Amino acid sequence: MSDASSRRECMQQRARLYADIRRFFADRSVLELETPVLSAAGNTDPNIESFHTRFNGHVDAGAGVRYLRTSPEFALKRLLAEGIGDCYELGRVFRNGESGSRHNPEFTMLEWYRVGWDERRLAREVVEMTQMILAGVGRSVGVRVLGYMELYRSALGLDPHVAGIESLKAPLRAYAINEDGLERDDWLDLLMTHCLQPYFPADVITVIHDYPASQCALAQVRDGSPPVAERFEVYLGPQELANGYHELRDAAEQRRRHERDNCLRRRRGQQAVPIDENLLGVLADMPDCSGVALGVDRLLMAMLGSEAMSDVLAFDFASA
Repeated sequence: MSDASSRRECMQQRARLYADIRRFFADRSVLELETPVLSAAGNTDPNIESFHTRFNGHVDAGAGVRYLRTSPEFALKRLLAEGIGDCYELGRVFRNGESGSRHNPEFTMLEWYRVGWDERRLAREVVEMTQMILAGVGRSVGVRVLGYMELYRSALGLDPHVAGIESLKAPLRAYAINEDGLERDDWLDLLMTHCLQPYFPADVITVIHDYPASQCALAQVRDGSPPVAERFEVYLGPQELANGYHELRDAAEQRRRHERDNCLRRRRGQQAVPIDENLLGVLADMPDCSGVALGVDRLLMAMLGSEAMSDVLAFDFASA
């Protein structure tokens, strides 16, 4: 932040953004919730690292090792299983090792769930809210919606569902990439970040849906040829903004995915993470719903025309 006046302007814009988000959901009768920041379980995703700490109180209080949440997802789903209904949380989350012009280890996430909605309908609401927020600062953006397969075929001439690894590597040969431990989905992700995402048109919201089934995370998989994950991502220009799912409600399948994640973690030399048994115990009671997580700091960057996340924070990680 260059000076005190620009910092104040940024903080005022952040406060207005929070108010606009809350008004958007209040108008739609979506309930704001607040869930724990510390949990006995962590995020098993091998591409996400959690911070953890230790509770020094009486052992009857619960597990001593606690993880700072990487999102409020698991807690919100437990409340959905209790019948809380449409809900959202706007709050701080933490991811270890993520620092740069578009990342800060501590950042603000907006996550919300819509009961009875599929992922396509929720993606439309993400677009609606983003357009409303940007209109408030005089920005008008277009929208394009395309499938994951369509994107890779049109831009790279590859079918992402069947192309061999050597074919996936070919467009990336100009980059110095350490191939150790990389698997097929890693190469698909690298194609996205290096060869596709940087060329998404500015002033356009790009919505991508129907991801490979191997990239399902916590999403349902829809049978077909090929089967696809009922998942979407939203980009504003080249910047990733949101990631959403038609949520999986099969506890046995979700356990298999968490265990698979931990196996991959061990192969990569990472520490396995405790699985959230509280969530798995109630997942079958969760209603049919879709959920999405949106990076609020990145949305604020777009509102202010900034290229660095540090510009929209009171203090970034280096100066905190």
